[in-house]
Amino acid sequence: MKNKKERLQLIVNLIKKNCIGSQNELAVMLEKNGCKVTQATLSRDLKAMKITKVATNDGGYMYIIPDNNELQDQLLMSGRSSMTLQQQVGFVSIAFSGHMAVIKTRNGYAAGLAYDIDMSRSEEVLGTIAGADTVFAIMREDLSHDDALKFFSRFVPLDKLQVKNKKNNNNQKIL
Repeated sequence: MKNKKERLQLIVNLIKKNCIGSQNELAVMLEKNGCKVTQATLSRDLKAMKITKVATNDGGYMYIIPDNNELQDQLLMSGRSSMTLQQQVGFVSIAFSGHMAVIKTRNGYAAGLAYDIDMSRSEEVLGTIAGADTVFAIMREDLSHDDALKFFSRFVPLDKLQVKNKKNNNNQKIL
C-alpha cells in the first residue's frame, strides 16, 4: 500500500462489502489486498475513522462505519443477515405526550437509535436525548402523531407492532 489514504479507503471498502467481526479478520483481508498492517496501526485507523462494532443476532459483532447503513441494508436485502429490524434497534414501544415521543428500547440500544434519528436531519424531529433504554424525541409542534409514526417507521418496526390505540391516564397514546 502506497500511503495511509489508500489504506483507509481500503478499510472502508472492506467494511462496506463484508461482515467483519474482529481486527484480526480485517488485518487478514487487508493483507490479501496487498496491505500489511500491525494491530496497533489498524486500531488507530479504526479509531480515527470512528468505526465501531455492533452486536449481531448470532451473538457476534460486525464493524460499521458511522452515518453509513449501506452494508447493513445490503446484508438484509440479500438475505445474508437473519436479524430483523426490531432485533437491530432493540425496539420495545413508543408513546406520545404532546410533541414528544418516548421510544423504549432494549438496554443499550437507545443511543444508536437516537443517533440514526438525528443523522436523518429531518424536519419532523428537532432533536433527541438518549438514555440506556429510552429515547426522547422532540417533534415539531404541528406534527401529528400519525405523521410522527410514519416518520419513526423508518427507524423502528412499527408495521409489525400491534398498535393499541388507547390512551392512558395522562392522555398519552400508547403503542
